Amino acid sequence: MNKVQKKYDFIVIGGGSSGCVVAARLSENKNIRVLLLEAGKKDTNWKLKVPAAFFKTFKTSLDWDYETIAQPFLNNRKLYVPRGKVLGGSGSINAMIYIRGHKEDYNEWAAEGNTNWSYEKVLPFFKKAENNKDLNGENIGKNGPLQVCNLSDPNELTYKYLEAAQANGLKNVDNFNTGCEQECSGIFQCTQLNGVRSSPSKAYLQPIKNRENLTILTGAKVLKILIENKKAVGVKVALKNGIQEFFAEKEIVLSAGAFNSPQILMLSGIGGGNTLKNLGIECIHDLPAVGQHLQDHPVVPLIYRCNKNITLDTAENLSNFLKYIFYRKGALTSILAEGGGYWRTDKNLAAPDIQYHFGPVFFVNHGFTRPPGNGFSLGTILVKPKSRGNVALKSSDPDEKPLINPNIFADETDLEKLTAGFSLSQKIMNAEPLKPYKQAYFMPEKELTDIDEIKEYIKANTEALYHPVGSCRMGTEETGVTNQELKVYGIENLRVVDASVMPSVTRGNTNAPSIMIGEKGADIIKKQWKIQ
Repeated sequence: MNKVQKKYDFIVIGGGSSGCVVAARLSENKNIRVLLLEAGKKDTNWKLKVPAAFFKTFKTSLDWDYETIAQPFLNNRKLYVPRGKVLGGSGSINAMIYIRGHKEDYNEWAAEGNTNWSYEKVLPFFKKAENNKDLNGENIGKNGPLQVCNLSDPNELTYKYLEAAQANGLKNVDNFNTGCEQECSGIFQCTQLNGVRSSPSKAYLQPIKNRENLTILTGAKVLKILIENKKAVGVKVALKNGIQEFFAEKEIVLSAGAFNSPQILMLSGIGGGNTLKNLGIECIHDLPAVGQHLQDHPVVPLIYRCNKNITLDTAENLSNFLKYIFYRKGALTSILAEGGGYWRTDKNLAAPDIQYHFGPVFFVNHGFTRPPGNGFSLGTILVKPKSRGNVALKSSDPDEKPLINPNIFADETDLEKLTAGFSLSQKIMNAEPLKPYKQAYFMPEKELTDIDEIKEYIKANTEALYHPVGSCRMGTEETGVTNQELKVYGIENLRVVDASVMPSVTRGNTNAPSIMIGEKGADIIKKQWKIQ
């Protein structure tokens, strides 16, 4: 990594799941000078490496620690949403589940006019990213930097969940990433290598840390993008030693995520004109879609007490610690949500709208609440919600957190769908294979059979699953923020390359698609600038 300069060819804002990829790929040409700016720290903390410790990063200095505004359809509750404030972004603090999504996700994007983002056209970039240690086939990547593998040591209860899911029509599969899975269940693949997290920073940046044309600054919070004559020319950055400006001779690439990317655009004068003016921000380009169309996956838990001392609740002991230290095996390699599945609430749907996450552990209140004893959990997730919300500025102060509103259940059909999914989750958890392990109900405190009772439970206990997307979505100039080349409308030399450009949320965990967007975005940029 070379010394800090004032001018670069490209400046990448945000060292997360997409930004790490963009910086690594653009700097492959030694003549291209790249500056990567990350507001958080370097990724050296042990909690970022040990898989089962991921929830211990929540509400620490490694987390932006966001909270939504009160959700009117969730009993006015505010929801906690962790976001990685560290090199690697949320890919450094997530549960490491590797899910590409369904092919219909990308074909739906293409049908909206984003024809270069069909499943056929994004598949090569998933393959380019991954080095899959355990699966083979023409659609599997084997030579990428991101390490993908099977869980090394799944819990006994996870296998019993698979039996229970299969008994309820969810056939067991070895691979969730064929692009065409329907009703199915299985054990998730994860982003690990030898029991250690393979984060975007570890995968993409660590191997090239001595690349002389790549400068990485941590603790570098971008205050605004500098724009002259509707052309992005640089950035204003808060560093430990004061505020500095850096300039890009080719492009600024905004990869700060679904909350921070729209925030930075609006602070820079790009957004709804009247809204910006009311906050005292000069409107450089009136682009009303900035911050709009936010989506996240709603998830509701079903948790039982377990009558056997076999869960991850008791995993923090000397035996497991030694097993991990010496062999990189055992409970500490777990991603907690070890198993999962997909289901359609309507057989006429082209793809599933419900996902399940099974964990042999009490997962209560984001992991902050640790009930005594042992438990196991099944999260029911609506992966194709219709509800959309927004990200807005609270003020013109860059240090003020944005106002986040996923607007969960604003479309009442979302509640209907999740209610149906939860009803099936009760059948799965009550199936014969899991009965010998069930001690008592925990959440809820009894089986719910009345539909209205289920809905009330869901409204009281649903959370966002930490998968925010769509706030700088690809679309037309009337409906979106970027075109399908990821260029921001109305501003030259500015792109957004991260999960915020998704026209709609994918049917699954969003880290793999975010990395794919980084790969495809970097490829688009290199082709435009004829970078070999």
